[in-house]
Amino acid sequence: MSTKKMGRPPSDKPKSRTIEIRVDQEIMNKLDASAEKLNTTRSDIVRKGIEKVYDDLQK
Repeated sequence: MSTKKMGRPPSDKPKSRTIEIRVDQEIMNKLDASAEKLNTTRSDIVRKGIEKVYDDLQK
């Protein structure tokens, strides 16, 4: 019998850090609408936003 572990394979970039923010209802509605429209998660939308701001600052 194999001794391989079952489950997901290890990630190249594990997401081990957590941030918590406070937002008003309007921002939460925009975040949820964006995630639904792009068929992704809230976290992915926030990551994309951070990348966009960072890229804009590098210009």
